[in-house]
Amino acid sequence: MPDIEGTKDTHDYYPDIPQQVEPTKLKGCGSLGWGMVNRLNNIFRPETGRTVMLAVDHGYFMGPTSGLERIDVTIVPLLPFADTLMCTRGILRSLVPPTYTRGIVLRASGGPSILKELSNEEIAVDIEDAIRLNVSALAVQVFVGGEYETRSLHNMTRLVDLGNRYGIPVLGVTAVGRDMARDAKYMRLATRICAELGATYVKTYFVEEGFETVTAACPVPIVIAGGKKVSEREALTMAYNAIQQGACGVDMGRNIFQSEAPAAMIQAVSQVVHHDLKPQAAFDLYQTLQRQGG
Repeated sequence: MPDIEGTKDTHDYYPDIPQQVEPTKLKGCGSLGWGMVNRLNNIFRPETGRTVMLAVDHGYFMGPTSGLERIDVTIVPLLPFADTLMCTRGILRSLVPPTYTRGIVLRASGGPSILKELSNEEIAVDIEDAIRLNVSALAVQVFVGGEYETRSLHNMTRLVDLGNRYGIPVLGVTAVGRDMARDAKYMRLATRICAELGATYVKTYFVEEGFETVTAACPVPIVIAGGKKVSEREALTMAYNAIQQGACGVDMGRNIFQSEAPAAMIQAVSQVVHHDLKPQAAFDLYQTLQRQGG
């Protein structure tokens, strides 16, 4: 029993101050449960509503990738600069230090390698294992226009049902079908389908023309994929343009870990995403940090 002697009378009721709960800044997420929003805040910085996700899940279908041959050597030193890490459970258990306390977005679909039809994926992670790993979100590939489009969408909806049951957000990752043009029309189609079927947020590609219509038409947050390796200046410009046109962050891999100075690059990207640093200033920052050794 607590010691009740000397207990003071209560008096601080603040009747003139209405009770308030700070709303989430994330688009379309105001009606989610507490656990779901709490996990999202491990991905998106609460003060900006934006995120820099470091994507290192390429090996689940590509095997060893340039820059990811030794994740303990090349990626772990970058973790302090990332808002969240996107990886597979094999990499998470074997190479990511459990002292890492920021968000983990767990790759939850898989199956075929680059030698087969990539859209022929299945759910590859049990929800109980995701809970054991304390992940902040589950990522599933969606192949709108692909040979196994329906299967990939059903993979996502099954994960959405499980995620809703246990309070875990689901990231719908759009993949461009072989015969589909990578333009705003396709991105509007793919991202809207993911959102309509329950994805908590969506990852897609940036397009030069009409990207603001993609973000406007999607009722949940969009983060952009980094895509193929381009120059540091181009990657920073792409990130800036995407943010200015409504994206809530980037999920960048090769344009960070294949950079000449990965630590400098991820810090420059973070300044673009969270502080609207313009491309030239961000590139200057990258060069300065590169000269200083990251």
